[in-house]
Amino acid sequence: VQDAASGRDPGSQGDEGPRQHWREEIGRILGEIQAPLSPLLLRLCHWLLPKLLTRLFRGVRLHRGQLEMVLRAARTPEVPLVFLCSHQSQMDGLLLSFVLLSRGIGVPRVTVGARTSPLLRSLLQRLGGIFLPSGMAQVWSDQDEGLPGAVLDAYVQEMLRSCQPLVLFLEEPPASLLLADPARRWLLRVLRALRDGAVPDALIVPVGIAYDVAP
Repeated sequence: VQDAASGRDPGSQGDEGPRQHWREEIGRILGEIQAPLSPLLLRLCHWLLPKLLTRLFRGVRLHRGQLEMVLRAARTPEVPLVFLCSHQSQMDGLLLSFVLLSRGIGVPRVTVGARTSPLLRSLLQRLGGIFLPSGMAQVWSDQDEGLPGAVLDAYVQEMLRSCQPLVLFLEEPPASLLLADPARRWLLRVLRALRDGAVPDALIVPVGIAYDVAP
């Protein structure tokens, strides 16, 4: 992050004024990516979501044997879980977060698409949603990413080091069986973290989500 900031303003290395400006800019970018979790909202959502699900669906079915494998994997010390998921509906993130939290795996960080209102974005961030910094979803070049890309790299490395579960949706609903550009961005960060030794390993969990009728 320091390299990216000093590369944009070579004269800032010894000057406190520009350095303070870049600290504020880095804080702004980080605020676009995530927000602190809200225990109150999480408890409210955990209480309300089962009631919503029972109104929307007749039931939710999980493969018990596969779930037990995931629970055993979650107990592996100092190795983060990365869930790579199909994407059928905007309900997927809430549904998967509820399943993981209710099974004791913890509150995951869930990647969310850019097409959300500011109010919904703020709410989802408090529930564990994470977003690409503004403008990054429109370019596909390391040279164009600059400081936002460096902050995102550092954020993903720290998240994996802390062993927070990470949920990546590979498609944009309705599913097109094509890897979405935002998913490419997030996957690139995970691969870089592994390549650079930020974490020794990561457990990849493929997740399939299907509905009889998508909500």
